[in-house]
Amino acid sequence: MNPLLDKLQPYPFEKLRQLFAGVTPNPALRPISLGIGEPKHPTPQFIRQALADNLSGLANYPSTMGSEALRGTIANWLERRYDLPALDPATQVLPVNGSREALFAFAQAVIDPSVAHTPLVVCPNPFYQIYEGAAYLAGAEPYFVNSDPARNFAPDFDTVPDEVWKKVQLLYICSPGNPTGAVLTLTDWEHLFALSERYDFVIAADECYSEIYHGDEPPLGALQAAHTLGLSSVERPYARLVVFSSLSKRSNVPGMRSGFVAGDAEVLKKFLLYRTYHGGAMSPAVQAASIAAWNDEAHVADNRTQYRAKFTVVTPLLQTVLDVALPDAGFYLWADVSRTGLTDEEFARRLYEQYNVTVLPGSYLARDAHGSNPGRNRIRMALVAETAEGLEAAQRIVQFCNTLT
Repeated sequence: MNPLLDKLQPYPFEKLRQLFAGVTPNPALRPISLGIGEPKHPTPQFIRQALADNLSGLANYPSTMGSEALRGTIANWLERRYDLPALDPATQVLPVNGSREALFAFAQAVIDPSVAHTPLVVCPNPFYQIYEGAAYLAGAEPYFVNSDPARNFAPDFDTVPDEVWKKVQLLYICSPGNPTGAVLTLTDWEHLFALSERYDFVIAADECYSEIYHGDEPPLGALQAAHTLGLSSVERPYARLVVFSSLSKRSNVPGMRSGFVAGDAEVLKKFLLYRTYHGGAMSPAVQAASIAAWNDEAHVADNRTQYRAKFTVVTPLLQTVLDVALPDAGFYLWADVSRTGLTDEEFARRLYEQYNVTVLPGSYLARDAHGSNPGRNRIRMALVAETAEGLEAAQRIVQFCNTLT
């Protein structure tokens, strides 16, 4: 067996299962889970219908490139959403079976393990654990850059030494971030692009939470930042930059496994070659439903309104007992539980036992790096259920915290 598999840590939810082992939650209260970021809003009927109407496509082998119609639809959505100049659907867009699969596979295509030193993959900390696993299985090592609460939880890349940057081949960044909800600024992107050019590494920008935001302005995207900075009209547009997005959160179709990658045509050409062998082709029926989803914004606005209603009700309530703020975007609350006197694991275990509410310890989403674990004494709460259930969970959390004082 591949010895690199031994480097993989248990997934956060397996750690949570172990934490709850032997605990019997309060049977007087129905279970409420804020632990997993799985969208719970209903899938729009028109997407379901588009999928059903195109089941005849199951009789055909799909192309790894996806249909021209789907690539064109994605390119048009990117142009509308981020005010970009025309993209080439044939070279700058590639459909994928959800962003998770593509984020993992991308490292296999990018990393060159034949170099004299061990390649490095920069990851934010806390992070989506797929980044770490992708680095290990590609023969590289992850290098974690801690998020800084004083910088709106943005990773502080100025802390990375020059000798580290020289070994970096790939950098993962999530904006809006999981679990913090932080959105990178144009200045942040400008700094990252300069580092990428100087040290010749590829940026993988994970943007799967881009359409769930709480302010008036939608989050700045990586391609949008590059265009604003003049990098869309150079000889190699969007050089060393690839963005990853998905319909899962935007359109409430996590089971459809539909997303895309877009950006640097030279990088995508190699990634397409990899995926042709890897077998990463999207079902024709899913492609048809995806076209319908990307072409409609009304359901996205409605979805966003539902999340805003939840956060408007839940956040102020939780602020009475925890240090937590409304995030820039996404559907997570990233709360500091230090004032309760409990660690993140103790908080999660006792809350589950006494009030039958599941939250995820923040330390499970981060690693000890540079003398600290930036997720320690924090919890992640996914506000994915309906507003009434989220409100009930918040009320129970408040009751629990009040018993600790």
